[in-house]
Amino acid sequence: MLEQFTPFIRQQCKALPTNTLLLAVSGGIDSVVMCHLAHLSGYTFGVAHCNFGLRGTESDADEQFVADLANQYQAPFYTTQFNTLQFAQEEKVSIQMAARALRYTWLENIRQQHQYTFIATAHHQNDNAETMLLNLTKGTGLAGLHGILPKSGKVIRPLLFASKETIEQYAQAHNLPFRTDASNAETKYQRNKIRHLVIPALKELNPSLEETFYQNALRFRETEQIYAAGIRTYQKKLLEGTEKERLIAIGKLLKIKPLQTVLYELFKPYGFNAAQVAQIIDALPHESGKIFYSHTHRVLKDRRFLIISEKNEKDVSYTLIQPDEAKIEKPDAAFLFTYQPAEGYQINPDANIAALDAGKIVFPLMLRRWKTGDYFYPLGMNMKKKKLKRFFIDLKLSLAQKEAVWVLTDDRERIVWIAGYRPDERFKITAKTTQVCQITFQKT
Repeated sequence: MLEQFTPFIRQQCKALPTNTLLLAVSGGIDSVVMCHLAHLSGYTFGVAHCNFGLRGTESDADEQFVADLANQYQAPFYTTQFNTLQFAQEEKVSIQMAARALRYTWLENIRQQHQYTFIATAHHQNDNAETMLLNLTKGTGLAGLHGILPKSGKVIRPLLFASKETIEQYAQAHNLPFRTDASNAETKYQRNKIRHLVIPALKELNPSLEETFYQNALRFRETEQIYAAGIRTYQKKLLEGTEKERLIAIGKLLKIKPLQTVLYELFKPYGFNAAQVAQIIDALPHESGKIFYSHTHRVLKDRRFLIISEKNEKDVSYTLIQPDEAKIEKPDAAFLFTYQPAEGYQINPDANIAALDAGKIVFPLMLRRWKTGDYFYPLGMNMKKKKLKRFFIDLKLSLAQKEAVWVLTDDRERIVWIAGYRPDERFKITAKTTQVCQITFQKT
């Protein structure tokens, strides 16, 4: 086993003989064997033990056993005690999740404080198979199929090459004493159910199940790398805009196959799950104005784009406006909307107030910054088309003034109003107008 351990920890875990290791030792057979192999391989290491306080005097006996083990190897010993049950209740997580969070946080603190290169845990092939099966049971992507990694940041798993059976044979051959945790035999925990009920049944079909899962994990890991490269290509192709506000052209998106998978990967970083992605796909051929929310972000379905922005973020360039909204606030401005009968209405000459024929506007409106290629038909120019870029040049606007311009478009992507400058001729009030949409632009 030593002949396998030494190349594995160097090649797969990237731990050089000059590196120092903080060994996470429970006192069980796996971590005891890891200590023995690390010692024989010449590594300098410290021993760290967590007393989770879940088994009374047995937990205390485990702690003393590991302290004696560290002394045997003349290694520094670090220990701590946790009120795991209280932490689990406060955080509303399972005891296993609580213990894991407490353990890794403490280990990393010790690693940094005493300047160890890596934290080493004693996960092996059986743990890897259990993790893969558990992930499959709960639902997973490729990331859940690559199993436990030999190296993840500053955490290494130098026993992943070995099966539980191999570890037990090694401990017996070298007369290594170890502690037994009786709770590992209980099937009330999910992982233990997999370990004691599912894996034995699968091993009847394949006696080399652990090795098979380990080899599968290696292939899935490489497949995941190819998959990730493909997703990055789609990200570059489809995502426009800034980190604060991403746009995805619906026309481009509808040409993608497989759409469900690609869109899920695009939206996953923003907190959207698979069910929400399916709802977004269903909405693509339909009317604009639909909004979807994750815990942190929103996706707004425009006529041409899906627009991703932070939830409740005012400082975004795209805001949908429905007919029943009275006020839209932005960091530099506010827009007030009122509707009045056309009869007796007096047009205000103030450039910050637009009076439009409500019957000609197709809602929802879109409030956004102007962009290159925008054009409109300025009021008073007899339906003469003009690009906004040319319009701004004629007004001699500075760069800062142009960057601050807001435009309103309707659902047909027609510019309704250049806020504070000029409405569009197509929406002017005429003798046939029955209702006026008055929009007031207030700079803040």
